[in-house]
Amino acid sequence: MIRRTGTLGLTLLMAAGMAMAQKPKNIKPGWNLFSLEQDIQLGKESAAQIEKQVQVINNGDLNAYVNRIASRLTAQPEAGKFPYTFKVVNDPSINAFALPGGPAYLHTGLISAAENEAQIAGVLAHEIAHVSLRHGTAQVTKGQALQMIAGLGGAMLGGGSMLGQLAQLGVGLGANSLLLKFSRGAESDADLLGARMMAKAGYDPIEMARFFQKLEEQEKASGRSTPQFLSDHPSPGNRVKAVSAEVQMMPKNNYSRGDEADLRRMQGVVKGLPAPPKQTNFRQAGDPTTGRPNGQFKQFQGNGLSVAHPANWEVFQSQGASEVTIAPQAGLVDNNGNADIAYGTIIGITSATGNLDKDTQTYIQQMMQQNKDMKPANQGGQRVTVSGAPAVLNLFYNKSAFANQREVDAVLTIEHPKGLVYMIMISPESEYQAAQPSFERMIQSLQVGR
Repeated sequence: MIRRTGTLGLTLLMAAGMAMAQKPKNIKPGWNLFSLEQDIQLGKESAAQIEKQVQVINNGDLNAYVNRIASRLTAQPEAGKFPYTFKVVNDPSINAFALPGGPAYLHTGLISAAENEAQIAGVLAHEIAHVSLRHGTAQVTKGQALQMIAGLGGAMLGGGSMLGQLAQLGVGLGANSLLLKFSRGAESDADLLGARMMAKAGYDPIEMARFFQKLEEQEKASGRSTPQFLSDHPSPGNRVKAVSAEVQMMPKNNYSRGDEADLRRMQGVVKGLPAPPKQTNFRQAGDPTTGRPNGQFKQFQGNGLSVAHPANWEVFQSQGASEVTIAPQAGLVDNNGNADIAYGTIIGITSATGNLDKDTQTYIQQMMQQNKDMKPANQGGQRVTVSGAPAVLNLFYNKSAFANQREVDAVLTIEHPKGLVYMIMISPESEYQAAQPSFERMIQSLQVGR
């Protein structure tokens, strides 16, 4: 179907009317310590890792369809000169994402949910805009600039694995990754640049905003959890109004919703695909290796205790709380809005009777009641001495917040005049051997005020 911009609803025209006298916003990439070549390298490394965790569809018709739409968009100057690739992931969730440097992925669930081809083009244009504006590496720069300059310095410029270097900063590809979860300002810029890209490619740019609005309305009406796309791409506000205003500043043109018959045919192809693997969401799967201790240490003092901890781990504590969490960002895994500690250490003090064995048993029983999957790995614990005080070390297996992982919990309890000091060292089983030297260093350095 062909239609003119002038046939947009009266409401949209009124909403956008005030923008007609304005000039289009100058949208350009922000401050970035990464080079274009590093964006490309990081994208290739990230794509190789992600494709081990998702099911990429090898269907000629489906791939040709998505690449036909994408090629119209990447031919526009707004897309930049990145080596884009577009692949379809067998996943029923409504989502799409792009990595620095150009690799982009579209979920089958999004193809099924689209009302017209222009809506698919809108999502792809939005993702291409994130790549062109280099939002992923710009966010890492903004969040980790001091560490990059002071800690890694020339290492970031000296080759080697980009993902490995970022892992030293606690930056990975899991939930809340700086590379994939953007700010509202970045979302707004991607909307506007994507709309310009769509218009020049001949697609109706308002369909991008309408698709996002449809997702928001469905979320509110159903009361279900936020779709993955909206979780990763927070709404910058009234997208229809903003994109409509942008359209009014564009040259008048005939815009298309695309080939409806082709879309219905592709939706049929998607419907006939085999069921995807149970776990395809690499964000939830996470990558525990990005939280691995980097071999360097710094000292924490506070809450009446002192301890050396891995330099790439952060300290999290609430004012007045008797407990401190020291963990990498990658070790905090989102669980329905709550952060589970999947890799790191928790140190605190609780009331006690002064009998180490009895107090330890009471504390462990409380832990096991709160963590139903927690099972002892050793019976009775190991007697040790920490800072000259008697202590007991117990090992447990648990269900990890990282998908498809078992967890090791080492629980150290220490006799203390003010109560029972506890130190819980948490690691995926696959990482425990790598983390153990750092845990031992933390134990040896631990000092609690008397």
